[in-house]
Amino acid sequence: MSGGVDSSVAAALLRGAGFDVVGVHIKCYNLDGCGEKDAEDARRAAETLNMPFYIFDFEQEYKDRVVKYMIDGYQRGETPNPDVMCNQEIKFGLFFNKAIAMGANYVATGHYARAKNGKLYQAKDDTKDQSYFLWTLKSEQIKRLLFPVGDLIKR
Repeated sequence: MSGGVDSSVAAALLRGAGFDVVGVHIKCYNLDGCGEKDAEDARRAAETLNMPFYIFDFEQEYKDRVVKYMIDGYQRGETPNPDVMCNQEIKFGLFFNKAIAMGANYVATGHYARAKNGKLYQAKDDTKDQSYFLWTLKSEQIKRLLFPVGDLIKR
């Protein structure tokens, strides 16, 4: 849970559908201090939904795998995409693997995307679609991902 509306709505939708939901906030590298506020917002949302809440600290890994990638890319004259790298390395790498190892059947996010039979599809709301940020996901991962807001139009 990022602390934003989309991940909180995703958790609420899953709770409403009968899933046993656990909220997790991923602590990443943050320069402006908003990470602490985001974590608190996520904790409050989980409390409101009456579900367990945890914070996984991947700050160093984020620095090593995302920030370094971005700086190295800029130094080579490239235009790196840190969102894609964060999804690949942190959210659907370290976090996904840890959640599955801890017994989760699925990992859900507030991404605007859709998945079916191990394939990724564009969200219903094409103005909010985030499927293109998830292009590095493998079919085995996609089969264990839920995107509850992917069929919604965000107003």
